[in-house]
Amino acid sequence: MVRVTVPIPGRSYDVCVGAGAIASVGSLLPELPGASTAFVVADRAVSTRWLAPLSASLSDAGLATVLLGVPAGEGAKTLQVYETLLHQLATQEAHRDDPVIALGGGAVGDLAGFVASTYMRGVPFVQVPTTLLAQVDAAIGGKTALNLPEGKNLVGTFAQPSVVVADVETLATLSERDFRSGLAEVAKYALTLDPELLDLLERDPAPVLARDPVALERSVVRCVTAKARTVSEDERDEGRRLILNYGHTLGHALERLDAFAGRTHGEAVAVGMVFAARIAESRGMAPAGLAARTARLLAAFGLETDGSLPGPDDILSAFRLDKKYRRGVRFVLLEDVGRPVVVDDVTDDEVRVVLQDMAAGV
Repeated sequence: MVRVTVPIPGRSYDVCVGAGAIASVGSLLPELPGASTAFVVADRAVSTRWLAPLSASLSDAGLATVLLGVPAGEGAKTLQVYETLLHQLATQEAHRDDPVIALGGGAVGDLAGFVASTYMRGVPFVQVPTTLLAQVDAAIGGKTALNLPEGKNLVGTFAQPSVVVADVETLATLSERDFRSGLAEVAKYALTLDPELLDLLERDPAPVLARDPVALERSVVRCVTAKARTVSEDERDEGRRLILNYGHTLGHALERLDAFAGRTHGEAVAVGMVFAARIAESRGMAPAGLAARTARLLAAFGLETDGSLPGPDDILSAFRLDKKYRRGVRFVLLEDVGRPVVVDDVTDDEVRVVLQDMAAGV
């Protein structure tokens, strides 16, 4: 098992990555002297497959397990589901030392983290991500969130987990669509922060696509290391951490305009990264060919970067509810691979031109 430390001052924690790691969760928990019960938040499909080994490990650590079932995917990230979980914790007499454990993908982690950060003003929180997207990105860094009809992740807190346990064996059970969606976040880290990983993926993506455990562990660890370093520099998303939103400005807008029922998060971010690369090229700040290189990588992962898009006016309106909006839309762009910057002077006309070209297949 590989451990990567997220060095948040006063709240550092480890991300433990390895095959079969779920069976070790109980031994990886921090000291919880007053805890008697672990409350596990998971959807039905995930709990059916992974709750038993997790519960066995927790039992070895002296903790009973209570399952808090939730809907799958973004449907879990609502105020209604959040309120239901709070009532369940209260009626089952959950105490301040009892941990809330997120078992599942990024949506479950967002929801469970928000519940843990607000119930009794905060209880221990553990992430056990079972999707590629969550293992490389969503489970690390302490962001918790719920969606509103008006926008994605508009309600939330910063609350770091006590530990993250990423079992790469869970990735073998993902649907092809969910697995490839997670590869979009791997591509994000390769393009923005880890050119060496980008080179590896471009030269031979086959082991990752075949879900080889060694290749997956290597990729997950590299992405986690990049995110841990970035989060330690800017925990609350006020500076350097903004670069982790590469592709997400358009991505989140597409998710919201699809009412969170169209493209997956990774599929939307894939389109967003090509859009960002095209903006950077059109401004002359990135070398010609960046967008094409991005599209080739994503195509190798089975991710589409074309297809229908909402109208520019709808997208621009959605941009204004982005959390990064500050009297204008802030975009993460690349000067080249491995050289991300945050810019806030992209005009509506620039956005329109690139969106129209993408819609026309130019």
